[in-house]
Amino acid sequence: MKAAIFQGAGLERALQIEDVPDPTPGPGGLLVKIGRCGICGTDLHMTSGHGWDFPVGSILGHEYAGEVVAVGKDVERFRVGDLVSGMAKAGCGRCEACHRGMPLLCDTGESVIGGFAEYIRLPPGAAVQLPKTFSLADGALVEPLAIGLHGVRMADMPIGAKILVLGAGSVGLAAIFWARQLGAGKIVAASRSKRRATMALAMGADSFVATGEDEVQDVIEALGGSPDIVFECAGAVGLLSQSITHVKPFGKVLSLGFCTAPDPVVPGIAAFKQVTLSFPLTYSAEEFAMVADLMLAGKFDPRVMVTSTVAIDDLPETFERLRAPNDETKVLVSMG
Repeated sequence: MKAAIFQGAGLERALQIEDVPDPTPGPGGLLVKIGRCGICGTDLHMTSGHGWDFPVGSILGHEYAGEVVAVGKDVERFRVGDLVSGMAKAGCGRCEACHRGMPLLCDTGESVIGGFAEYIRLPPGAAVQLPKTFSLADGALVEPLAIGLHGVRMADMPIGAKILVLGAGSVGLAAIFWARQLGAGKIVAASRSKRRATMALAMGADSFVATGEDEVQDVIEALGGSPDIVFECAGAVGLLSQSITHVKPFGKVLSLGFCTAPDPVVPGIAAFKQVTLSFPLTYSAEEFAMVADLMLAGKFDPRVMVTSTVAIDDLPETFERLRAPNDETKVLVSMG
């Protein structure tokens, strides 16, 4: 099968398409033919040499959907022909993370990253069957939308809360989408660039603010007051401090941006506001399944995030293009 193999950071192209052996399902697994896999900002960051990198030789890709083409003899819940999306890890089922429903935080679970390939072996515990109405492109959006759902649920958001989302990439858009679905009042999206303003509004934001000199007052005017909750969704250094500046006294800041560099915060400023600062990561198995059930059920359509689809042979070039400023939001890779 074709697969995109990570060659190492600092090269002209970090990924190279190679022919590798097809995986087999094994007694307790599924063999899934990948249809679509999204390119995540984490894929780009963790192949850059600027933080934590994937091991050389890895097959990346964790936002995928495909069709079951073979099942192991011990598999009961899935059949050939089922359309599935997969979580990036199957938990051990015995540790605290698994008991909390968070298999992606399990220390000993089986990693199932590898969506930039024609096939993947998927443990049944990491698979979610998708509705028959879903396309492969819909299924590839389940994972990034689950990130946003987990953050919004972790905020314990009151109905009618004033929400600020910093960053309008796929994670920020997912946070906007679920905040709207789960009962937020006014939602403001804010970013340095206005290029995703229309998309943020289409996902459920009431208004868009360009960050800069007057952003605090602009946000207050748009929301009718300081935000009750700020979702930091860009992962850039300085955004935690920026979030604390925006949030109201006794408010909450949730960092979904997954910054891997030191990000300075002045504790005294946060203390005088009694800010609660949290760091949601990934999602629960329940939330992943919830996204599959509900993502197309409301007024707002998350498919507006998808700006282009490329063939797997074009992935290495596309991958490098996305490192530079661009107008893309969610790029999907097609395996056939």
